[in-house]
Amino acid sequence: MIIFGTKGYVYQLAILTLLCGQCGNPSAHTLRKRVTKFTLFFVPLFPFSTKYVTQCTFCGAEQKVTKEQAEQLQAQGASGHGGQAYGQPQQQPYQS
Repeated sequence: MIIFGTKGYVYQLAILTLLCGQCGNPSAHTLRKRVTKFTLFFVPLFPFSTKYVTQCTFCGAEQKVTKEQAEQLQAQGASGHGGQAYGQPQQQPYQS
């Protein structure tokens, strides 16, 4: 008998101050990386899906971003205070 499946992991990459495309409020947004890994006998072996999203902390709206956009936002956040981009110019995330 072979036991296989998937397991999901969520990594918080940065917290950024952005203008929300849904509610229009300038608020903190979390940048997260979601990785789904294939498992064999409950041991995660390799990732087969990676997605990046930003989530508004005011209204809870999530928006998908590409890997390149996520890296750019993360670099913007890293130039702040230890990965926290408080006080950065407000920008609207790219709409896809």
